[in-house]
Amino acid sequence: MTKPVTKYKFSNNLHAEYTSTLKKRVATYFEDNGIQVNANAEMMFKTALALSIYILPFLIILFGGITNVPVLFVLWGIMGFGVAFIGTSVMHDSLHGSYSKSKRVNSIIGLSTVLLGADPKVWKIQHNVLHHTYTNIEGADEDIEPRFVLRFSPNQPLRWFHKYQHFYAFFFYFLSTLIWVTVKDFAKLFQYRERGLIKKGKEFNNYLVLMTFRKLSYHLVIIGAPILLLDFPVWLTLSMFLFMHLIAGMCLSLVFQPAHVMPDTMFIEQAEEKINQNWLVHQLYTTTNFAPRNKLLSWFIGGLNRQVEHHLFPNICHIHYPKIAGIVKKTTEEFGLPYLEEDTFISALSSHVKMLKKMGRGEEHLVPVPA
Repeated sequence: MTKPVTKYKFSNNLHAEYTSTLKKRVATYFEDNGIQVNANAEMMFKTALALSIYILPFLIILFGGITNVPVLFVLWGIMGFGVAFIGTSVMHDSLHGSYSKSKRVNSIIGLSTVLLGADPKVWKIQHNVLHHTYTNIEGADEDIEPRFVLRFSPNQPLRWFHKYQHFYAFFFYFLSTLIWVTVKDFAKLFQYRERGLIKKGKEFNNYLVLMTFRKLSYHLVIIGAPILLLDFPVWLTLSMFLFMHLIAGMCLSLVFQPAHVMPDTMFIEQAEEKINQNWLVHQLYTTTNFAPRNKLLSWFIGGLNRQVEHHLFPNICHIHYPKIAGIVKKTTEEFGLPYLEEDTFISALSSHVKMLKKMGRGEEHLVPVPA
């Protein structure tokens, strides 16, 4: 049973000097360079590119007169990369409110979520409220919640088949966005109503209608239009739709999973309401960066290889992470705090697999508790 979000409170009086120093140094960087923490021209170009990689292949599929099935699969695959590109580089910032200082602009850009078949309100509750606030805390962070077939934390039940999860986990990673655009958002909406995150009655009912309308519209366009306009069997269109989501699901999973389910990250099962830790420091112990020198990868995945910077400053647009990363790392090490980082994407993926294997075998997972 997932615990109420009001259950935990952090002790922000601890490591107060680190918090104030880090925030001041990052703020000084923006002030001294005369730049805003939100999107810049590069970010706007990236937004247009990401949307184009998703929308243009679909228009070509519908109106390009292409009958070659392998070519069509390639186009759907490109759309899958487009889904991941929008998800990490456009949708993510807008729903965090870091794309623009204008709430209206963030809301408009955030509608890109609907283009992908997902729901922005549910995403913000799960990601912004639960994951970012209570990272790797059992029963509160839904990103690590037990999924029966997967065991992400040492605080979760161990089943005999988990010993194989480092093999079969990727099958579920492939399916993640397909589940997301079909049943997950509805399930979460009802769950959040029961937890008081969405008010019962009128607010819930109205949003349920809106979500249903959006979901139907998405599926009618993305599946219905090719079925109606193209002379292909329904099963083939559905296969190509599935292929798009397999690509998108794997891309997104491989970005987010190595951030928190790692050998050096801390997992907490909290019994008391008061957490004996500063919130920013908690993020340091539960979050890992990877491939910090891979500029191309960083650009295409919305800077989410720098999850430490993102979790410390979710209000700052990801386009600025490379510039503030040095400040964060230097300050964190000055105060003797951990700055978890994998040198490459491959090493991060390898460590994630090792963690899945470790959790599947029920091996003890000990990370030193911070003082």
